[in-house]
Amino acid sequence: MTQKKPQVLLLSLALSTPLAACSKQDKAAPTAEAGLEKPAASSPALKLDESQLPGVNRFQVSDLDPSKDACTDFAGYVNGKWLAANKIPGDRTSWGAFEMLDERSIAVQKQLAQQAAAMTGATGVEKIVSDLYATGMDEARINAQGLEPLKAQLDAISQLGNKEQIAEYVRTQTAKGEGILFGFGSQADFKDSNFELGYVMQGGLGLPDRAYYFDADKKDKLAAYEKHVARVLELSGIPAAGAAQQARDVVAFETRLARVSKSREELSRDVSLFYNPVSPADADKLTPNFSWTRFFEAHGMVQPKMFSLAIPAFHQEISKMLAEVPAAQWQSYLRFHAVDSASPYLSDPFVQENFLFYGKTLRGQQELKERSKRVLDTIESETGEALGQMYVKVAFPPESKARMETLVKNLREALKARIEKLTWMGPETKQRALEKWASFTPKIGYPDKWRDWSGLKTSRDSYLGNVKAAQEFNHKWSVGKIGKPVDRTEWGMPPQMVNAYYNPLQNEIVFPAAILQPPFFDPNADDAMNYGGIGSVIGHEMTHGYDDQGARFGASGNFEQWWTEADSKAFKALTGKLVAQFNAYEVTPGAKVNGNLTLGENIADLGGLATAYDALKRATEGQPDPKVDGLTRDQRFFLNWATVWRRSFTPEELKVRLATDPHAPAPFRAIGAPSNMPAFAAAFSCKPGQSMVRQGDQQVVIW
Repeated sequence: MTQKKPQVLLLSLALSTPLAACSKQDKAAPTAEAGLEKPAASSPALKLDESQLPGVNRFQVSDLDPSKDACTDFAGYVNGKWLAANKIPGDRTSWGAFEMLDERSIAVQKQLAQQAAAMTGATGVEKIVSDLYATGMDEARINAQGLEPLKAQLDAISQLGNKEQIAEYVRTQTAKGEGILFGFGSQADFKDSNFELGYVMQGGLGLPDRAYYFDADKKDKLAAYEKHVARVLELSGIPAAGAAQQARDVVAFETRLARVSKSREELSRDVSLFYNPVSPADADKLTPNFSWTRFFEAHGMVQPKMFSLAIPAFHQEISKMLAEVPAAQWQSYLRFHAVDSASPYLSDPFVQENFLFYGKTLRGQQELKERSKRVLDTIESETGEALGQMYVKVAFPPESKARMETLVKNLREALKARIEKLTWMGPETKQRALEKWASFTPKIGYPDKWRDWSGLKTSRDSYLGNVKAAQEFNHKWSVGKIGKPVDRTEWGMPPQMVNAYYNPLQNEIVFPAAILQPPFFDPNADDAMNYGGIGSVIGHEMTHGYDDQGARFGASGNFEQWWTEADSKAFKALTGKLVAQFNAYEVTPGAKVNGNLTLGENIADLGGLATAYDALKRATEGQPDPKVDGLTRDQRFFLNWATVWRRSFTPEELKVRLATDPHAPAPFRAIGAPSNMPAFAAAFSCKPGQSMVRQGDQQVVIW
């Protein structure tokens, strides 16, 4: 769907859009601890019925497939039987360890939302969650309202007759949190990461990437999209013949935008594209038909001295289109996206059409999610940290945080030792790398300080009304930070999200509460399991600080060149070998992994797993190896790593990910990093020449 949120630099473990803060394109109450604020109390107390929660997916020796050889098909050996026996549910496009934990988190969230909705006189975050959940679940009222909640906006679009009126509409709607043509928000200034800067990014496309508008192998999706546009316009009241013509106009409009858009691969592999600081006056000269001075006035903001107008050619094209594209075509484009964006919150025909294209046609999802899951998705997207405050009261035991702190400490020391021993890096760059290592900030579980939601007004009147209120509130909160000091207590993901991330602008590694469960983390499991699971995740996020893009930021979080030229060349030579390794992995006949698109995540996997293995050796030094089910400690370490990447995709979802996801498909993450580690070959008695044994120039060691 249309990009609505500004892309920000969060390098995540598993989401399909790591350069986005959870945007479309990816959960026993704790007591107060040192440095951790106790969640605020509420009445009545929230409760969790654990008997109603789905199970978690632990490694079990019975899952191993003895017909497969760990040295030639490690992913199949560990996960083949399980995946064959556990098909993708109809309401999903992928299934595995991540998704099972997500289902568990959703089940917790549902109990909490139902309790909030039943409260009388709820206040604070409980009222916000209560109103969103209650109005989202009121299917009869939503169906009765039809398109009425959008009537005023559609009427406004129908009155747009010239470029000045269209530009003003775009400015006004963006100020309400609806990024029609581009995303706008705040994040740390690349050159001074202590202060927030305004960032404007490209957007405006309804398909996942510019390639969908041009590539021959995606023509079927473009044709299906045009039909979807026509159906949405027809549902909005346009007669069928007119809707078909307008759909052609919308696709032509977006194709023109796509020509000047950067691809997902370009954005993932060149972070400098995000940073193009200009003054509003200079930006006005670049886009004479779209005034950025008036844009900031529409937001009620003091004119910033500078803001980042990323991808300037994209915005120059919009300026040209304001003058060249007929007002009627603009109306078709704006009407479609107004309705399409609102469709998940409207009556059944809109919901079904939205699902049929974005879910079924584009990604292979066979069934629409049940309403409660869809509403909870919306709550997490728009008010995730509000629900997160409730989540951690019932679903995050304090002992998990304590055990995680020990693991993080051990991984830090192992990473330091690996940096110190690098032979390809000179002393000057190595010193700077160690300075960055020393300034890592870990965040575990949930924020030390909760976000203030007191200005968000919700009601029981309209689901779409509540969603739009939340979107506008979030947008004003984001842009209100521009020019102010960065609040380093903020999180980019809510506690109930099953993921983790690295933020290079704060040089921080963050682990939400919901990921701290098996197979990633188990307070009762042995070291081999935890280091192969969450230990490798910790190492992964730390290594993001040294991947091909994270390494462009220094210890303070500033975008800077801290490498010598010789070390930079050596690093590129090593990463080039990793690109070649993943380029050779064939996903389906004729379709291979994009080693360049996935490079950052592959560097993080390789460094993270190697660091976790070193940390395991340090933690168990001098201890006997307690074989479990006949498996050694090292074997269990690698087996749990592969269990984490126990994941399958629908064919359609896989195609989307190959084109847009900076993470390699899960089976190749299971085998990619360990194939470069002699410790893996030793653990499973692999022989030279087998596919999981890389030697000489084929072996990649970076961090």
